Amino acid sequence: MHIVVLDDYQNVAADYANWQALGAQVEFVSRPILDTADLVQTVAGAEIVVAMRERTLFSAERLSRLRDLRLLVTTGRVNASIDLDAARAQGITVCGTESTASATPELTWGLILSVLRSIPTEDAAMHSGGWQSTVGGDLFGHRLGVIGLGRLGSQVARVGAAFGMEVVAWSQNLDAARAADVGAHAVSKEELFATSDVATLHYKLSERSRRLVSAEELALMKPTSIFINTSRAGLVDMEALQDALAGGRIRGAGIDVYDTEPLPADHPLRSTPRTVLTPHLGYVTDDTYRIFFTQALEDISAWMAGEPVRQLT
Repeated sequence: MHIVVLDDYQNVAADYANWQALGAQVEFVSRPILDTADLVQTVAGAEIVVAMRERTLFSAERLSRLRDLRLLVTTGRVNASIDLDAARAQGITVCGTESTASATPELTWGLILSVLRSIPTEDAAMHSGGWQSTVGGDLFGHRLGVIGLGRLGSQVARVGAAFGMEVVAWSQNLDAARAADVGAHAVSKEELFATSDVATLHYKLSERSRRLVSAEELALMKPTSIFINTSRAGLVDMEALQDALAGGRIRGAGIDVYDTEPLPADHPLRSTPRTVLTPHLGYVTDDTYRIFFTQALEDISAWMAGEPVRQLT
């Protein structure tokens, strides 16, 4: 049995589970998959592939070329990069894993504080022999706007309240009672963007929500406000966001997700001012990886025994 574990960027997957217990050949791939031909060559002969979240696309066309594939394990229970209908039609079993709900909200607050207090800038200055050069913003008594009050957005809202912030929220079908459950006030989308000192995005990407944050919403924001996205790049008009940052129309942005990942070295966002950029670290934590890879191994063992678990197809 040949197993390929893809997108092991940090070269750590081997340490998070007892892969030897499978009695199979396990190959770990740390580099990003470049294209379809690369994927086909990399997993050639593998009956089982483990995919890290949505780092590699498994479209119908790609799956049709993976002739040996019988089991595809994705970390997490939802993966928009896998065509489940195509996998089902091809007789490929797809299984998932559980995940933590705390890692991304925690990174969100790391980005908020980093942008608001210019932590990366001041850290770089300290390492180069400098001293204070910026004046930070405040959280206490200021307004936090949470766009999307689901599992992750709710945690972000509660932390905002602990900082003494006034928390408001908006989503397509949010009602006042649901918002109040997490200490937030439901407001219109326009009010959220126009009045929030920090606007943070926690929304599921779909065709309906694509470019949910457009130039129109960004234009409503105060010049002292910051914008955070740890959700999906497709929710935001990224060109409009870059324009707002370059023009100084908002204070700054913390961004963890991108239209193309890994972000190309020459991408203009890398040189856009007033940004703190992280390389999609939202779920990249010890506890999350331990769950991902331990349960991936469980999925494989169960499938090999003829009793697959956590099936998505």
